[in-house]
Amino acid sequence: MRFLVDESTGPSVAEWLSAQGHEVFSVYDSARGMDDSEIVKKAFDDNWILITNDKDFGEQVYRERKPHHGIVLLRLDDERAKSKIEVLKRLLHSHTDHLPDHFVVVTEKSVRFAKQ
Repeated sequence: MRFLVDESTGPSVAEWLSAQGHEVFSVYDSARGMDDSEIVKKAFDDNWILITNDKDFGEQVYRERKPHHGIVLLRLDDERAKSKIEVLKRLLHSHTDHLPDHFVVVTEKSVRFAKQ
């Protein structure tokens, strides 16, 4: 799969996804400081699924109606890279086919596909 990993999600997540064989664009590594609206546009234009822990992307999708090819919003109590990777590992194991074109909110205990 193709993932655009937001700067707030961090380089460790991007490295882990890449090691799993996914194509990854890391904002932290390649475009630090990129504006959120530019990130959503790049993700859509280049057909990436955005992974973030910044809830502002929900506002862009729902309030501003910006198009996307999938957004995974991590809403974790434990923001350490290890926790993010564990949650993503479970998500990808169980829901890979449902990620494209959906807004997915993931916690340590749940996965919720938000209504579009």
